[in-house]
Amino acid sequence: MTGIERISAAFSTGRPAFMPYSVLGYPTRQASLEVVKTLVEAGADLLELGIPFSDPLADGPTIQAATQKSLENGTTLADCLSMTRELRAQGVTTPALLMGYVNPMLAYGLARFVADAAAAGADGFIVPDLPPEEAAEFEHLCRRHGLALVYLLAPTSTPERIRRVARQSQGFIYLVSLTGVTGARNQLPTNLADFVARVRAQTDTPLAVGFGIGSGPQAQAVAQLADGVIVGSALVKQAAEGPEHVRQLAAELRAALA
Repeated sequence: MTGIERISAAFSTGRPAFMPYSVLGYPTRQASLEVVKTLVEAGADLLELGIPFSDPLADGPTIQAATQKSLENGTTLADCLSMTRELRAQGVTTPALLMGYVNPMLAYGLARFVADAAAAGADGFIVPDLPPEEAAEFEHLCRRHGLALVYLLAPTSTPERIRRVARQSQGFIYLVSLTGVTGARNQLPTNLADFVARVRAQTDTPLAVGFGIGSGPQAQAVAQLADGVIVGSALVKQAAEGPEHVRQLAAELRAALA
């Protein structure tokens, strides 16, 4: 089964997919592995494994601080691939995407990076600062290895951009719920239902909503609209407190999607 097929299967459970994000190497290398395994035990359907970068332009204060700490711990792109491989060796079978920014991938070498990621057990990639107009080489390499390259849409996306992403995104489309950076909010945007409906009208590809979701009730509300619910900052914040804190919030989020 290819990575794309494994990701697609995560959306065929009959309920919205629970898609937690975590930062590799945070708060420490070993602790980050424990966090991922805790998320799996709590019922994650699909994992987003964050690659730390010095200029994470899409991320708010919580993830910025976590990625900076990971970098201070010495985490490199090669380390992230090693951690992915280690998680697979330890029995983690949940589909997983590596989420990060394009500069470290270019520095590593795109062909080498995609091949090494496939060998490590990754199923695809989310690259927030890689627009579809500039991704031909990356897409070609992903097709060669059967991996997904997922694109993002925002509430400000034009009909033309929505159509383009609907054509090119593989596995699912990442819908950014708001115009801003990552981080849990007190309430969901009032225009979210309209945004999801505009994209749904253009594609049958699964739609996953992220940015600003941090509680069970919010996850439940998003689940009424989308095929997947992505939670990042709220879980990363709990990771600083330890796996049990992650487990409690992850269990609440997963139960809200039942």
